[in-house]
Amino acid sequence: MRTLAHLLTFGLVNSYLVTATVSGQQSHGAPSKRANVLGPVSAIEVANKVIAPDGFPRSTVLAGGTFPGPLIQAQKGDEFLLNVTNLLNDTSMDITTSIHWHGIFQHQSNWADGTAWITQCPIQPNGSFLHRFTVPDQAGTYWYHSHVPTQYCDGLRGPLVIYDPDDPLADMYDVDDESTVIVLSDWYHEPSPLLYNSPPFTPDSSLINGLGRYPGGPASPLAVFNVTQGQRYRFRIIGASCDAWFNFTIDGHDMTIIEADGNEVEPVVVDSLAIYAGQRYSVVVTADQPVDNYWIRFVSDFPNQTFDGGLNSAILRYNGAPIQDPTTDPGPYVLPFDESALHPLQGSGVPGIPGQGNADVNINLITGLNAAGLFTVDGVSFVDPPLPVLLQILSGAQNASQLLPNGSVYELPANKTIEISFPATDLNPGGALGGPHPMHLHGHAFDVVRVAGNSTYNYINPVRRDTVSIGSQAQNDNVTIRFSTNNPGPWFFHCHIDWHLHR
Repeated sequence: MRTLAHLLTFGLVNSYLVTATVSGQQSHGAPSKRANVLGPVSAIEVANKVIAPDGFPRSTVLAGGTFPGPLIQAQKGDEFLLNVTNLLNDTSMDITTSIHWHGIFQHQSNWADGTAWITQCPIQPNGSFLHRFTVPDQAGTYWYHSHVPTQYCDGLRGPLVIYDPDDPLADMYDVDDESTVIVLSDWYHEPSPLLYNSPPFTPDSSLINGLGRYPGGPASPLAVFNVTQGQRYRFRIIGASCDAWFNFTIDGHDMTIIEADGNEVEPVVVDSLAIYAGQRYSVVVTADQPVDNYWIRFVSDFPNQTFDGGLNSAILRYNGAPIQDPTTDPGPYVLPFDESALHPLQGSGVPGIPGQGNADVNINLITGLNAAGLFTVDGVSFVDPPLPVLLQILSGAQNASQLLPNGSVYELPANKTIEISFPATDLNPGGALGGPHPMHLHGHAFDVVRVAGNSTYNYINPVRRDTVSIGSQAQNDNVTIRFSTNNPGPWFFHCHIDWHLHR
């Protein structure tokens, strides 16, 4: 099953030009430092490499030769010049590529969004693409990944952090560096094209920072996060999964949420955190427990998941603790995560007139399945157009009816308030309930005025983010978002379960 996507265009672009140019594994005792860290001006080579992050060797698609890819660090206001070169040659997987900078608005640089067939052609083998963009008003936790369908399931994904020298929450933590970036991912032992043609897409293991174990496999190294008793750590958690969503916990420690998808929030204390594909959170963890080793647990939504033998786990290690696996127990969990409890730190200013349906444009997007078993939005299954949508616009297309793919393009007026609702539907044939789908909008953050699991609307101070779960039919959800069309261009709006994208 696949293709849960839509394309939103507004203020049709006619002036932008596309510019094209031809971690090491650690033992129980090693801190979670990264082998390579890049700045905002960097060259990124995408190539095939055999790695064994959970002890099982397989050919992969990697940025910079590591999984996850190198951490890209920048400061608020920086200009990025990222040259991506395609060196792929393993035909068991896709040998074209692109890289999307997830969460970056790309104001006046829609062409640099990195979305294959929307803003650019895929990068061909031995070709390059130079992404040039600025982040004048953005700081927080982001990531990058392939936007050639299912390719990031084969390894092409990595963290991107933009630091704010004037962070208003800086007094809440002592440590915030490369050692506190946490990348959660599911992992597959078979190439994604093979799996795509033979569902279901069940991951073989779950990894933190590219390390983990699989059932029946060797006791491979786990990620270790070293802390000093009494210090406060800002952990930046990235949901870089292809499918699974994770419930993230640290034995014996609460977490204070201070950021969601690059947006500062009023601090909220939780002891468990649900993280869907594409989402990011910053949490502050105080090392206030006895010196010891503590399990970090990140169980996925797939059935029959355990923590036996270090599965779905990493280690929080206090300095001075023995170099060994923890013996701590999970729970009890008394401070569960509630998305409706997240509020912007400095007033998000929900656009438009408060009240359901009071936006300038109000849209219900109905998700479903067609007779071929393909996901649909409003009855249409997205397919790649023969020409990137941005190029269609630059070539003279003036309205949505002229743009391909037919039925998947919504033309929105510029500088207006848009409200989109997702009435929960049964997404699977045979009457089984569909799981929650995380929807991601390129080029924008939106206000989630109704969150999953909640029937009330909040037009005063809802969380602002760029990826949201649309919930389930079982909860009678009707997740609703609002945003302003203040960033012209064609922008992809899609489910971030990578298997559900077009191919």
